[in-house]
Amino acid sequence: MRTDTPHTIYRKDYASPSFFVDTVEMGFDLDPDATIVATRLTMRRNPASRGKTLVLYGESLRLVALRMNGKALSKRAYTLGHGTLEIANPPDEVVLEIETVTQPSQNTSLMGLYVSNGNFFTQCEAEGFRKITFFPDRPDVMATYKVMLRADKEKYPVLLGNGNLVEQGDLGDGRHYAVWEDPFRKPSYLFALVAGNLVCQEETFRLQDGRDALLQVWVEEGNLDKTQHAMESLKNSIRWDEERFGLELDLDRFMIVAVSDFNMGAMENKGLNIFNTKYVLANPRIATDVDFANIESVVGHEYFHNWTGNRVTCRDWFQLSLKEGLTVFRDQEFSADMIGTDSGRAVKRIEDVRVLRQAQFPEDAGPMAHPVRPDSYVEINNFYTVTIYEKGSEVVRMYQTLLGRDGFRKGMDLYFQRHDGQAVECDDFRRAMADASGRNLDQFELWYSQAGTPRVTVATRYDEMSNIYTMSFTQSCPPTPGQPKKLPFHIPVAVGLLDSSGRDIPLRLQKGGTEGSSEGVHANDPAPTTMVLELTQQTQTFDFVGVLEQPVPSLLRNFSAPVVLEYDYTDAELGFLMANDSDPFNRWEAGQRLALRRMLSLVREVKQGAALDASLLDTALTDAFRVTLTDTSLDPAFRELALTLPSESVVAEQMEVVDPQAIHAVRRFLRRSLAQALRAEWLAAYEANLTPGEYSPDAESAGKRGLKNLALSYLLDLDESDGHQLAQSQYDAANNMTDRLSALGALVNSSAPGREDALARFYDEFENEALVIDKWFSLQAVSYNTDVEAVRALMRHPAFSLKNPNRARSLIFSFCSGNPAQFHAPDGSGYAYWAELVITLNALNPQVAARLARVMDRWRKYEPALQRNMRNALEDVAAAKSLSKDVLEVITKSLAN
Repeated sequence: MRTDTPHTIYRKDYASPSFFVDTVEMGFDLDPDATIVATRLTMRRNPASRGKTLVLYGESLRLVALRMNGKALSKRAYTLGHGTLEIANPPDEVVLEIETVTQPSQNTSLMGLYVSNGNFFTQCEAEGFRKITFFPDRPDVMATYKVMLRADKEKYPVLLGNGNLVEQGDLGDGRHYAVWEDPFRKPSYLFALVAGNLVCQEETFRLQDGRDALLQVWVEEGNLDKTQHAMESLKNSIRWDEERFGLELDLDRFMIVAVSDFNMGAMENKGLNIFNTKYVLANPRIATDVDFANIESVVGHEYFHNWTGNRVTCRDWFQLSLKEGLTVFRDQEFSADMIGTDSGRAVKRIEDVRVLRQAQFPEDAGPMAHPVRPDSYVEINNFYTVTIYEKGSEVVRMYQTLLGRDGFRKGMDLYFQRHDGQAVECDDFRRAMADASGRNLDQFELWYSQAGTPRVTVATRYDEMSNIYTMSFTQSCPPTPGQPKKLPFHIPVAVGLLDSSGRDIPLRLQKGGTEGSSEGVHANDPAPTTMVLELTQQTQTFDFVGVLEQPVPSLLRNFSAPVVLEYDYTDAELGFLMANDSDPFNRWEAGQRLALRRMLSLVREVKQGAALDASLLDTALTDAFRVTLTDTSLDPAFRELALTLPSESVVAEQMEVVDPQAIHAVRRFLRRSLAQALRAEWLAAYEANLTPGEYSPDAESAGKRGLKNLALSYLLDLDESDGHQLAQSQYDAANNMTDRLSALGALVNSSAPGREDALARFYDEFENEALVIDKWFSLQAVSYNTDVEAVRALMRHPAFSLKNPNRARSLIFSFCSGNPAQFHAPDGSGYAYWAELVITLNALNPQVAARLARVMDRWRKYEPALQRNMRNALEDVAAAKSLSKDVLEVITKSLAN
């Protein structure tokens, strides 16, 4: 661990590498306690960097031998520093041979080469390759790789590497070998190897150009019956990328490998994707509908990286969203297309925006706020954030909104034509979009360079004499660390107008009217009902003509930009939109606004001492919920989303000073009130959405289960024996994990007499299924009934281990992030627990510890008494010895801003 002051790296200081690497040849003698790595690099000086020292990076390595151009280097010929190996005044062309030893079995950071359950795995993004050998470990150093793996054949019968298998055989001493060659130049972060006792499902897949590719999903023995969905998702991903973007698989084979000890969700190593088991293993017995959907999405995401990330990669880590934001957009589009219906696409869009609002908007408003293309970092692992991924995806989506689907495809084609095989910048992608479309997108660059969530305020006016409806827009963006003032963004705002019958009004803009009224507008037909207005100034006005009556505006349709939109809707208008808007996203949005308005009002009442009783309620929200719940013309999946109240974290974001206890009390009260008022309707929805017969994770069936289980959760909020029995009966009869886990969760959040027995039975049935036991821990961690002492007791359970990231996240992260009322206990016990676990995890796995540290970065937003306890906990972590730079960066920024 580092104890020195961490060094800040700035984008403005980028300089091209002093040496390029053309080829990498590696030999591994795999041993869990001491793996020997022999590396031969052919290098040449960058002409722009003549006279510079050759610098290689290395961590946790023992250097055994170093030769340059065939001659051994004495210790006087190089300098072995803190994480670096430097050779002064090398010749212009270098063949460097390096022999190192690493200890995979001791590598609890899970970066570089490590052992999990007796098997070897690697994780090299962002800077893990330097834990394998000394190397100029940066993404703009691209080379071809040829790798020989040698290991005990009985212990490690499977030897996998990047690219294509070119040779394999026995070594005659109980060991065997395999040689893998990747014909495509790649940065070191895409290197991978796997060795162990694994089995695979494999299929031959015919590509669009007529070639056959071998597809393999590798898992540990006993998990082969859980790989079919991942295989189908991979095949669908390959076909979709061929058809949507004309991009084909470029290797003879493509492999997915599942590992239970993994810091991330998955990794796109060229041809050898390594996945967290959570995003591979699934069958109806162990996986929920959400698991099946997530596997499809993540498999797609990692496969799509083959082009958006691998064939074209990042010049430096500041450009991370170049690959991640773009690829998230691609996996979102893929998942929506796999559903295949307009309502299904709308549901997917709502789900994606919920993630953005619940996670990214708070990040934009906190001390760790940063642009989509950051200007500086201390530890790059801390910048694998929702801003880079989800906001980055929204930025890419805006290109498609502005240019149209065909225009976006032309931009993608030009991007690959120009940059295949290169390490490039976000600006290169923007220039390809601009040049392919003929549009000036210079101002659009601000989405990459400015942090924060823009706010768009809308005012409207209707002139019944001229039949003109005017929309005036004002944009602003709050200050963020290092950026006190912001320039206007280029914001596409999709709008519609509804008449008094709820029908869309054809939209026509006045020609030559007020500023901006005839510019920046496009439509697919002469009189569209949705129009994209382009905001490029601080204030702009648009006049719509031929509007024969006072309309209700539908603003920011399909969430056309990642902004906070402010418009003073009345409750009646929100109810009207919730019942009538043709844009499904805004129909959902209207209900959320109405519910959020009611919840914030009740929180204010509670803080003023009012008792939560029926006198505080009106019928507007109940009536709106009843209309949606009973409207069987709506997709069940949409109704589930529309009838889910805003989360406690979303409510907290709307408050200047957060009172977690008041928010929790209000949300529970409102749920119980809706449960009581709509009891008959919830029961009817439950019965109408049963899915008898064999389980299928298809969108229609999953949507029915989602609405049915939402209804069950509302009924259990009444905490009555009838509801308890309904949940118990569902648990006993369930033929799939979705229904079983939903019933168990409803029981755990109730006072049902059988809740402890149900938890025990569930554990006994699934104790050998690690991913299911993760669910068991998580379900208890977020329960209303679980306080910090209950979490500590669960940590003493024999199935719990801090060393496994999935298990740590399932309990500790779920409690700290997903149970705000208990975590923010007034006595500060939750914060003391957090500090203790951040310090403990820091010694085991700094990357996981830093993620947990982020839970407290918004501490200044809470009530003064909570703030004091939170600051004390932050200072306890800051005072701990040997903090990693991962954790130190988060804690330092949290205390400073």
